[in-house]
Amino acid sequence: AETFQSWFQKRTPKVSAGPKVLLWPDTFNNYFFPETSKAAVEVLEAAGYRVQVPQGHVCCGRPLYDYGFLGMAKQYLERNLEVLRPHVAAGTPVVVLEPSCCSVFRDELNGLMPERADAHRVMENTFTLSEFFEKKANYSPPKLRREAIIQGHCHHKAIMRMDEEEQVLRKMGVDYKLLTSGCCGMAGSFGYEADKYDVSVACGERD
Repeated sequence: AETFQSWFQKRTPKVSAGPKVLLWPDTFNNYFFPETSKAAVEVLEAAGYRVQVPQGHVCCGRPLYDYGFLGMAKQYLERNLEVLRPHVAAGTPVVVLEPSCCSVFRDELNGLMPERADAHRVMENTFTLSEFFEKKANYSPPKLRREAIIQGHCHHKAIMRMDEEEQVLRKMGVDYKLLTSGCCGMAGSFGYEADKYDVSVACGERD
């Protein structure tokens, strides 16, 4: 009913001074699960950061890679660089909640544009939320003493790893188990296609 970007534009920031951080409004958390991005704003502000969010439709173009539309994907990345360039030039870290989108900025972006200095700067300046807290912010998370089962996203485990996530969970006092199999069977839009249903279920149930 209301996108995360719309919600963010109407709200009054709770932090008016301090370091800035750019929160990327990925498609999933902007249009489908805005409560996830709202929670990220809450915790980033609790850590003392001024949160900024790009306005207008932005997309990493992840589904385009899966089907080989590299030319179109590069056009998306050009638009993203236009959006991100001033923030990265100012030294503002970029936090991306959705691992598949984060991995585009950390992997495909530099792979498609290896000669571009601005692409390399975006790659080096993009973080998952846990990476940001462990590598850039001086933040002590609140305690959450409960049990949890953690499934690492495929792109997350392959590109960013799960080290910082585990560090944050330990600091919070969470008694967690990280599943050895990280594949849910969706594989981007692959698992949504009817003829891939059996393969998708087999991947998800593999371990």
